Amino acid sequence: MKLIERNDFLTKLTNVIGTPDIKIITGVRRSGKSKLLESFKEYVSKNISDVNIIHINFNLTKFENLKEYHALESYIENAYISGKENFVMIDEVQMCSQFELAINSLHAMEKYDIYLTGSNAFLLSSDLATLFTGRTFEIKVYPFSFKEFIQYYSLTDLYSAFDRYIKEGGMSGSYLYKEPEAKYDYISDVFATLIIRDIRQKYKIRNTILMNRICDFLMDNVSNLTSARNIAQSLTNNNDKINHKTVSKYLEYLCNAFAFYKFRRYDIKGKKYLSSNDKYFLSDHTFRYAMLGTKNMDYGRILENIVAIELLRRGYEVYVGVLYKKEIDFVAIKRSEKIYIQVSDNISDERTFEREVNPLLKIKDGYPKILIARTRYDEYQYEGIKIIDIANWLVQK
Repeated sequence: MKLIERNDFLTKLTNVIGTPDIKIITGVRRSGKSKLLESFKEYVSKNISDVNIIHINFNLTKFENLKEYHALESYIENAYISGKENFVMIDEVQMCSQFELAINSLHAMEKYDIYLTGSNAFLLSSDLATLFTGRTFEIKVYPFSFKEFIQYYSLTDLYSAFDRYIKEGGMSGSYLYKEPEAKYDYISDVFATLIIRDIRQKYKIRNTILMNRICDFLMDNVSNLTSARNIAQSLTNNNDKINHKTVSKYLEYLCNAFAFYKFRRYDIKGKKYLSSNDKYFLSDHTFRYAMLGTKNMDYGRILENIVAIELLRRGYEVYVGVLYKKEIDFVAIKRSEKIYIQVSDNISDERTFEREVNPLLKIKDGYPKILIARTRYDEYQYEGIKIIDIANWLVQK
């Protein structure tokens, strides 16, 4: 299997070497967490002298006897070497029963640098503070970006490469398959058998049919404003009344497992967050292709999904903007930085162009405003708004 260095994520790991935090690599299933840990292990062994790496991968049967927390702690303690830098790296840590007890004990000894990966349903971002007594540092891993896609395939024509990326996406395990149907079979299996199975196992979900229907609804309504109540009403029929509170819980579970990301609305003028209606985006846009096919495909919404995940990948907090009943696709915030972004598939039609730029023109503050579209042209400006082709934007730093 061809591998590429995921330098952005690797740098985040190397920058926290020696800090007292428990480092936890999170992300959707099959997004490359284990490969990243392997790359980090290789970096540490090459760049740190007098190092002792204790690496446990619970996917391997040779570590079967460590799936109880006393055994795990004892194994690591026996592998400790005094006078060396001791790194503990554990892959799929949730496969050890009550793993948090062993990790907390090892961390309290203050002699290990600890790195973990695990299934998202069992190692939730929201649970880290309660699972671990020590401070945690989370490294969020996403499927392959467009930049990584072209690096993997050694592509030079950005525009044709982006046409491929729309169809093939960032689930790099699918790249090994030559036939499109085999690729989509792999991607749908990741979603259906790994992500959804994890959720069912963690939360003991009985109504699996409802979970599947909610997934289909969200995929079919990517970037549409919705709510648990709206979804419940849409899925209710004469024989089956669905409770919006149940839908709300299932939405939370899906986001916890990084199958979807929820984007709240932000009132630009009032500078406040709105509680009604959110948007949901897939962690990788090709899950929609693989599960539902191309029926009712809206490429503008697929592009929105790609931009949404790229903004998260770049470390922004992202919201849906609202101004005078007009919608701004994204308000991206990082410390003192703020960017307003509109996304469109095709702006060659004058009316479409005006529809996209008008909400941006109504924003009177001095923060950058960008319209991202499939222009196939070099970047240009329109009344202070930067117009940029999506492929070019995706390869920018």
